[in-house]
Amino acid sequence: MGFRVIKTAVATLLAIFTADALGIEAPLSAGLLAILGVDVTRKRSLMTVSSRFFASLLGLLMAFVLFYFLGFHFWVLAVYILIAFPILSRAHFKDGIVTSSVVVFRVFGGEALSFHILLTQVELLIIGLGYATLVNFIYMPKSESKLRQLRSEIESLFAVIFKQMAASLRDPYHVWDGKELIEASKRVEEGRLTAHRVLENQMMNPDETWSIYFYMRSQQLERVEYMLELLSRVYQRMPQGEVNAMLFDQLSEDVLNEVYTGQTEEMLHELEQYFKKMELPSSREEFELRSTLLQLCRELDTYLQIAKKHKKPAKVLKLDQSLND
Repeated sequence: MGFRVIKTAVATLLAIFTADALGIEAPLSAGLLAILGVDVTRKRSLMTVSSRFFASLLGLLMAFVLFYFLGFHFWVLAVYILIAFPILSRAHFKDGIVTSSVVVFRVFGGEALSFHILLTQVELLIIGLGYATLVNFIYMPKSESKLRQLRSEIESLFAVIFKQMAASLRDPYHVWDGKELIEASKRVEEGRLTAHRVLENQMMNPDETWSIYFYMRSQQLERVEYMLELLSRVYQRMPQGEVNAMLFDQLSEDVLNEVYTGQTEEMLHELEQYFKKMELPSSREEFELRSTLLQLCRELDTYLQIAKKHKKPAKVLKLDQSLND
C-alpha cells in the first residue's frame, strides 16, 4: 500500500469527522474533496489545492448566476460547462475544474440557492482541501536511500559499459548485447524524476544536489551513446586501439569515485600528444580508423568535461577531510 493511499485515507476520515462534528450538511462531500486534494509533493499540493479552492469559488459564483436566471434544468449544466471550463482554464485554474464541478453539481442536486448553501460549500472546501494540505505537509516519504541506491547502480552500470568498450577496442569482434546501456538509461530517468519530487518537497532552502547529479549522468549518457556509435565503426584491431582501451579501463574505475580524480583526463592528453607524433596514415582504411579513434577521444573529452563541471575535485575533498580530521 502506497503512502499516498494512506495519506488519502487519513485526510478523508479527518475531513468527514470534522464536518460532521461541526454540523455541516453532507459531511461526506468534505471527504470527497480531501481525496481530490492529496498530491505527490508539498509544492504541487499547495499549487493544486489553491487552484481547486479558487476554481470552486469562481465556479460556484457562475453556477449561482446561471441557476438563478435559467433554473435547475439538466441543459443548464451543459451551459455551465461550456462557459465555466474555458474561463477556469484561462484563469490558470485547470487543476480545479473537477473539484469545482463536484461542488456545483452538489448545489444543482439541492435545487435551492441561498447564502447559507454558498457558505456550506465553502466550509466543505476549506475542511476537505485543508486536511489534504495538512496531511501532505506533515509527512512525505524520504527518498534519500533510494537516490543513493540509484546512484550506485548507475555508476556500476557505467563501469561495465566502459569495460565493454575497452574490450571492443582490443577485439573488434567482441560481442556485447548492450543491456547495461538500456538499464542505465532507465535508472537515470528514474533518478531524475525522484530527485524532482524530492526538490518539490523542500519548501525552504531546496537542495538541488541530486537533480544536478542525475542531469550530469543524463548528459554523459548521450556522449556514451555517441561513443558507442563511433566504436561500431572500428572493425579492425589497431595499436592505437589498445591505448584507447586503457583510457576506458581507467574510466571504469574513475566513474565509481565520488570525486573527479582527473586521471583519465591526464591520460587522454598524453594520448592526444601521442597521436600528433605519429606518422601519417599509409592507406585510406588506416586513415578512417585512426580518424574514428580520434573522434572517440574528443567525445571522451566532452564526457570528462561534464564530470569535471559537476563533480567535486579530489583535492577539495582531501582538504575537507583534513579539516574534519
